[in-house]
Amino acid sequence: MKTAQDLVAAAKTRVHEIAVQNSAQAIRDADLLLDVREADEYAAGHLSGAVHISRGMLEFKFSGNPALQARDLKIVLYCKTSGRAALSAIALQEMGYLNVQSIAGGYDAWVAAGKPVVQPQQPAFE
Repeated sequence: MKTAQDLVAAAKTRVHEIAVQNSAQAIRDADLLLDVREADEYAAGHLSGAVHISRGMLEFKFSGNPALQARDLKIVLYCKTSGRAALSAIALQEMGYLNVQSIAGGYDAWVAAGKPVVQPQQPAFE
């Protein structure tokens, strides 16, 4: 029986992962920067310009949104450490999307590299 780690390892052999240090250009060139983490993770902080679609809803959201139908969309994905992004990239490739990349190491690698993130503003109570 395969484990989640087995599935992620297999997915990573089939997807194009971009190193954090090379990701800024890929993000600028992308039509869609996609955060596939859970809603609470996204709310705690995310990459600027990222759209949130959790891994569990990915295929449904792409199938049901006319703006996401073009199979030549340039998509860059990320998650916390890159496992869910790799699985998401495979799912999108299997749906016929041609230009799918994920950020190696995900959000954690982005933050560790000192890259900027959007963080929620805490209300001030005075």
